[in-house]
Formats: sequence, C-alpha cells, structure tokens
Amino acid sequence: MLGGEYITVTERVAAVSAVLNNIRHLGILQPILDDKEITEVMINGPDCIFVEKAGRLYHRPEKLESNKQLEDIIQKIVGQVNRTVDSLNPICDARLKDGSRVNIVLPPIALNGATVTIRKFPEKVISFEDLISFGAVSEEAAQFLESCVRAKYNIFVSGGTGSGKTTFLNALSNFIPEDERIITIEDSAELQIKRVQNLVRLETRQANTEGKGAISMRDLIKSSLRMRPDPMVATGKFEMSGVKMQLK
Repeated sequence: MLGGEYITVTERVAAVSAVLNNIRHLGILQPILDDKEITEVMINGPDCIFVEKAGRLYHRPEKLESNKQLEDIIQKIVGQVNRTVDSLNPICDARLKDGSRVNIVLPPIALNGATVTIRKFPEKVISFEDLISFGAVSEEAAQFLESCVRAKYNIFVSGGTGSGKTTFLNALSNFIPEDERIITIEDSAELQIKRVQNLVRLETRQANTEGKGAISMRDLIKSSLRMRPDPMVATGKFEMSGVKMQLK
C-alpha cells in the first residue's frame, strides 16, 4: 500500500527506483544513461531530450519537471569532479563516475535553457585488433603506428566531433610498453589506459568564483616534465612542443 492505495509489485519497484535515482543518481536521466545501446545524450532544456543509438538520433518522451530540476542535476554532476558552472562561468566540461564526458552550457549563453551533452564511452576499450576487424585501419597501418609509438615518436591525433579521436588514442596507448611511466594530461579525464601500472593522471582545473585557482594544460605539461614521463599523453587544445601525443 502506498499513500492509502494498493499498488502492484512492478509499480512499487518503479517508485522505489525513481526515488533512489532522484536522491543518489541523476533522476530521470539515470535509466537513459544505464541503457548500454545509447552512446550520447543531448538535453536541450528541461523538456527536450535526444539520444543517439546505433548512429541515429531519437527524441525521448521523458521531461524534467523544471529548469530548477535540470540545474540541480547539473550541479550534482560538476560537484562530483570539483568543477564550477554558474552565470559567471556558464560553460563547463566535466565527467560522470563511469568516465562519460559531459559538456554543459547555461543561460544566458544557451537560449533554450541549460544544455547538457553526455558522450558515453564503451565499457570495453577498443583495440587495434577491433579497428582492423571493423575495417577502420589496415594491418600495415597498425604495424606502422606501433613502430612509431615504440620508437617514441611524437604523434598528434586530430579530427572532428565524434570522429573517434579518444577511441583511437586509447587503442594507440596499448602499444606503449608496460614497463614505462605514463603521464596523461586532460581537460576532462576520459582516457582508459589499463595495461600500465606506473600511470599518473592529471586534469586541468577551472578558476573558482573569485577567478583564482585555475590550473591550465600548459601548467600541467610544465609540471609533468619534472615527473620523469616516458610517454606523455595529452588531450586538449594547446600549443607546445615535446608532447608525445596530442588530441584536439
């Protein structure tokens, strides 16, 4: 019985799940994020949600109750990674606990209301064997790239949005010898390097509400050069020589 009315077991489970998602997770967005077939979630204000599944965009029927509810979810996301987004700093990159990349743009920059774009990454890191089987790269190209990584050449990976830069860089990192020391530098941490134990992960930091405390990509690269990197894997937009890999 709930509120004086009898409900079915299915309804009870759904109610408990909804309450748990609102308290512990991201509300009505959580079931969407839990769908492994969905690769991207696009929220254009509280009443407009799109998802990408199998390379196609679909409109979802779910709607948030208000702008306030959407803003609460946004603050929960950025709070988990110690970032700040508000009217003074309306643009922010963050990530979820599972590594999904999040971009947030708030009004007045976003005219339709707060805009959130969540790029999900596969649980299994794609290898070059997978890329070869997909026909995305030839065996000869894979062998050449492996030789370049092992010979410590500087490698730059660039491309348009959604072109697979992070996926390719994760696959490329598997060629780095396991006995080397890797330092990763990222705007928002999303690389998945599993094989190497001697791994240091660094992430930039935005300024606080007083405009202080910012740590830039340049700051981290300067510091990392004193940390004995073998390869340095850096992702972001910057200009500096001596970088092992760069993702733009």
